[in-house]
Amino acid sequence: MDEGYIYSLQGDQHKAKKLWDEALEKLTANRNQINELAGAYSYRGQTEYALQTYLKGRQLVQDYKFNLELARMYQQMNNYADMVNEYLNLMDDDLSRLEYIKGRLQSALDGDEEGTIGEAMRTELLRRVQKNPDKIYYSEMLIWYAVQQKDFDLALLQSKSIDRRLGGDGRAVIDLAMISLNNEAYDVAVDAYEYVLAKGELSTYYLDARIGLLNARYLKITHRLDYTRDDLMALEREYHSALAEFGENSSTITIMKYLAHLQAFYLDKYEEAVALLEKAVAMPGVSPQLIAECKIELADILLFTDREWDATLLYSQVDYDFKNDPVGHLAKFKNAKLSYYIGEFNWAKMQLDVLKAATSKLIANDAMELSLLISDNIDLDSTYTALGYYARADLLVYRNKPDEALLVLDSIQTLALWHPLNDEVLYKKADIMLKKSNYQAADSLLQKVTEMYPQDILADDALILRARLYDQHFIDPAKAMMLYEQLMTEYPGSLFVVEARKRFRELRGDMIN
Repeated sequence: MDEGYIYSLQGDQHKAKKLWDEALEKLTANRNQINELAGAYSYRGQTEYALQTYLKGRQLVQDYKFNLELARMYQQMNNYADMVNEYLNLMDDDLSRLEYIKGRLQSALDGDEEGTIGEAMRTELLRRVQKNPDKIYYSEMLIWYAVQQKDFDLALLQSKSIDRRLGGDGRAVIDLAMISLNNEAYDVAVDAYEYVLAKGELSTYYLDARIGLLNARYLKITHRLDYTRDDLMALEREYHSALAEFGENSSTITIMKYLAHLQAFYLDKYEEAVALLEKAVAMPGVSPQLIAECKIELADILLFTDREWDATLLYSQVDYDFKNDPVGHLAKFKNAKLSYYIGEFNWAKMQLDVLKAATSKLIANDAMELSLLISDNIDLDSTYTALGYYARADLLVYRNKPDEALLVLDSIQTLALWHPLNDEVLYKKADIMLKKSNYQAADSLLQKVTEMYPQDILADDALILRARLYDQHFIDPAKAMMLYEQLMTEYPGSLFVVEARKRFRELRGDMIN
């Protein structure tokens, strides 16, 4: 092999090829020898010979197929279809390697900027599912792939198929519904919960599906931004219907919590919401965790209705009772944010800095962002004037007083157009305009964020919101595609890249159905 490499360097490719072919011919059924020769070829850039070495080794060694080695070689050669085949063939031979195979495929997908690896996986998995309907693990693998790609429609289709084939109880479909909800795939979640409900009132997960469906419908309505009061009233009736069916008890306390949130934050029925939650908190036989969640919801409503002191007492109770638990961390974060709202910035920052190490990544990230907002502006504004105005506007937005919030935000820009808070002010104004369904004004403000502050932490957030506006409200696919592509190109590390890539390719029309 080395002699052939020397000839290759000298430009005598004929002699090099002859020697390398001889090395392949002399190969024996020895795994170490095969790996060493393939490794030597690969090290010297002779990828095709390394591949041929493993393929010859597969013929020689009866009890080992070199799937992993071949998959790696195919990936290096950008032959993703054969790469996927090798991993799936290994899964056929040894299902105990399933999690390892998922890890390797996930690693490949993470670097799949063009989507070609994902397409190869989708194509081959669909082919195998259709050809081998009895091999459930292919369908399960397709579900896993679909979830990684956020293709929840495909994942649900396969989950239903498995559930029907095995006469299941709907557990896997419920799990997928929850994942879909967390990823804002509300239509898929609604479909999934309705599928489980159709199994009948005696099915194991009937109540879970009923609760989940209500939550999915609530999120679907409020996420739209253009919902009406009639939509909300209809949803409230569904909640009341569920409570009439199941009663107010420890099993339905989650329904009570969701209903209270709807009443307080969307229907201006504050007293009804508070009374419902106070009843829930006092209910016997309820887990301490659920009681804590209801206390947080109650505190949120009290803060919404100008009762900061009562709210902070409840947050503090939960924080004290659940110090090392995510629900306790959530209460501490909300209490810190309350302090920020009322101008107690140093105290708020102390609490937020503690939460940077929280086990919940979401809480830790939110705490870090708010802490940075405070520290960045405390240093530059020793009087806290601008930050105080901004926090006040933030609280007014929380209390659903958008017009008052806009006046306060205008005050910051009047004080100093150069203030480092200006990008946050623009973004907050855009958020308010979205809530008011003034999409043109929102787009104009978001455009200012992306053009004036392209290096700011909010730039990719503003860009994805603009893309969604042109995609969903202005119905301008060409402009939406341009914005999605801009996000992928200029902010490759953004959390929104997966969504942008998926939607860009759907709009381009090259998704495989």
